[in-house]
Amino acid sequence: MSSDGGGSRRIRWLLGFGFFVQGFRGFPWLGANFFLTDELRVNPSVLQLLQNSANLPMVAKPIYGVVSDAVYFFGQHPLLQAVSWLAIAFLARSNVSILALSLYLLLSNLGASVVEVANDAIVAEAGKQKSASSGELPSFVWMASSLGGILGNLLGGIAIKTFSSQSTFLVFGLLALLQFLVTITIREKSLNLPENHSPSGGGGIKSHVSDLSRVLRKPEISYSIAWMALSTALVPVLTGTMFFYQTKILNIDASLLGISKVVGQVAMLLWGVVYNRWLKTTSPRKLIAAIQGTIAVFVVSDLLFVRGVYRDLGVADSVYVLFVSGILETLFYFKNLPFTVLMTRLCPRGCEGSLMAFVMSAIALAFIVSGYLGIVLASFVEVTVDDHSGFAGGLAVEAVCVVVPLVFTSWIYDEKEGAEEKSKKKE
Repeated sequence: MSSDGGGSRRIRWLLGFGFFVQGFRGFPWLGANFFLTDELRVNPSVLQLLQNSANLPMVAKPIYGVVSDAVYFFGQHPLLQAVSWLAIAFLARSNVSILALSLYLLLSNLGASVVEVANDAIVAEAGKQKSASSGELPSFVWMASSLGGILGNLLGGIAIKTFSSQSTFLVFGLLALLQFLVTITIREKSLNLPENHSPSGGGGIKSHVSDLSRVLRKPEISYSIAWMALSTALVPVLTGTMFFYQTKILNIDASLLGISKVVGQVAMLLWGVVYNRWLKTTSPRKLIAAIQGTIAVFVVSDLLFVRGVYRDLGVADSVYVLFVSGILETLFYFKNLPFTVLMTRLCPRGCEGSLMAFVMSAIALAFIVSGYLGIVLASFVEVTVDDHSGFAGGLAVEAVCVVVPLVFTSWIYDEKEGAEEKSKKKE
């Protein structure tokens, strides 16, 4: 067997396990949601504030990406996740404050964000070695992450009901520690990745910052990223309010919520399979626009659910939560797969880590802004722990905001149109 083939297998093993663990993060986060609401008694707005604030380290991904391209850090960062979740597990057995818990969640996501930057860079670099347009490796890691999400959410609901929410922190901390031990045993050179030189010929951080700046000035890249970020940031999501509505008003069981999230992850897995087999040659613009429209339909469905329309039709609340709510949560991420493939095709060699980190950072910041806007919207429609009468109105506003970005889908680069424009210029 060729050494190149061995490197390819090691890349798949490393990325497959890494993305599986990242997908499995739903396991402790489900526990964290119940711990915050049941043990620390936070209200819907505080819950959503903590959920989104914990993602702030993801915004600094461009810094990690530039360092990744220039220095190529490797291997140590799963340890930060492991230490953080293990610390939360043991602290949660005593009187832990919201501030202390928030700090450890931030540190955990800091470790996760650095790991994700390294993994995304490897995906982009390895894609250059083969058919960069195939989308095979992005689909593979997408499916690995989905499998982790399926198992994590399925076991999370069972663990919370059978043991405690604290048990999820301990189990994930040990899994992250295993990821650290696996990663440090794989030598970077054995992956047979191309040498990561800056397009401008330099190898330092300054040259990579310059390269990233030059890449981001390309309209096909900058406009596409702008649309992806705005299509999320403009939507005030009400995830914290929905969690309270389902658990406190409807009294939905924790295990059922876990299974609901599993349904969403199964949908993500199937999306990865369908994309890889039938849709990878389809225009990313068309796919992303179709997904955005589908999200709008699902938000309207949530509005009907809260108004009791499905209940009046004989559909039990638990059935709706099981089969629809989990899918809506994951639908917001469906756009990432075709968009990642598009960015991989457009990215010049040597800027993979920097550009993909910037893209993921922009998307992470968009989700944070979306969550904060959701807190403002919940306050505006006067949703509280005991009063959800304004919830339906908030969902109506969310649905309208989802539709607005569809007007600007021309910002997303279309490779067919780009090729036609180039041929016209040559003529």
